[in-house]
Amino acid sequence: MLMRTDPFRELDRLAQQLMGPGTWSRPSPMPMDAYREGDQYVVAFDIPGVSADAIDIDVERNLLTVKAERRPATKADDAQTELSERPLGVFSRQIVLADTLDTEHIQADYDAGVLTLRIPITERAKPRKISIGAGAGRKEISD
Repeated sequence: MLMRTDPFRELDRLAQQLMGPGTWSRPSPMPMDAYREGDQYVVAFDIPGVSADAIDIDVERNLLTVKAERRPATKADDAQTELSERPLGVFSRQIVLADTLDTEHIQADYDAGVLTLRIPITERAKPRKISIGAGAGRKEISD
């Protein structure tokens, strides 16, 4: 159902650690899981610390793009940073969806730093029985 479009993901992750935060023109990758659950395909993205209004989801034909921006937390004027390990900036992921997925009815939920997209599988991709007509008698073949 899902075709991976980024064969150099680990190399990108390492380069991201060395080069700093992502920008809109050069976003950082975000981790994800993808699996089938019944009659839908589920894709979950880890984007903790991002507010829901900073997430952008687009679908063009069968290309799904998710972008999110983690902004720095507001601090008091007299606050001094002692340690800063949480990455800031723009995170993005593009995946090519199979033609058997219904991109018109994608549902998105965001809870506890996880963006979950539920994409229904089209009716034409579901198993079905086809009847065979042979003279007076008919037989059914099931998948």
